[in-house]
Amino acid sequence: MKGLFTILLLVVSNIFMTFAWYGHLKLQQMKLIDNWPLIAVILFSWGIALAEYSCQVPANRIGFTDNGGPFNLVQLKVIQEVISLTVFSVFTVLLFKGESFHWNHIAAFVCLILAVYFVFMK
Repeated sequence: MKGLFTILLLVVSNIFMTFAWYGHLKLQQMKLIDNWPLIAVILFSWGIALAEYSCQVPANRIGFTDNGGPFNLVQLKVIQEVISLTVFSVFTVLLFKGESFHWNHIAAFVCLILAVYFVFMK
């Protein structure tokens, strides 16, 4: 159960992270914050990042083996990276219509899946 809870928190964390890092670009495209000074955009993104950290830190604490979780540190990091790129891909396809994926992007995802396989291999 800790493993599932860890992964769910990592997914939520990465949704917030993606919006904090890239959401302002979409808001700028939509002309909602196109006149904001950079410092305002940074503070806005930091506010979103606070929500990200509020999920990321507990996910790592709950999931880490030294705290009774099922994942070692390397496994946690690889899981987080795969989730991060998956969330980013969905975000990009849904919100940025001009962006598209090509064969090399798919090949990179296959490599990530292999990374997960290898990191969990005994």
